[in-house]
Amino acid sequence: MKSIDQFEKIYLHRRFADFRKSINGLSEIVQDSMNLDPFKKYLFVFCNRKCDRLKILYWDNSGFALWYKRLEEEKFIWPKHFEDDVLELTSQSLDLLLDGIQYWKMKPHRILHYESVN
Repeated sequence: MKSIDQFEKIYLHRRFADFRKSINGLSEIVQDSMNLDPFKKYLFVFCNRKCDRLKILYWDNSGFALWYKRLEEEKFIWPKHFEDDVLELTSQSLDLLLDGIQYWKMKPHRILHYESVN
């Protein structure tokens, strides 16, 4: 993924997304539900209902790109008590979220150490 600092704005879609949706479905959410232009230099962050996966959609001048993160044991703390369905994040708050810091509670995820993928 490109550096977060290369993007003008970062938007978090507060409602849980159907993660069967890929680029086309998520870009439709950006355009129709979030009322934003998916072709701008913005990042769009989505979470699944279980709060263990994130998808980040962006346009990179030649096509859409989709970044995906799955947590093995922890959950993302997702905002529930906001009036708006769209929240604007700073690059620092997205960095915290991606690094495992529960942004709204400021509590880190446990660090996991595995020796096998089985």
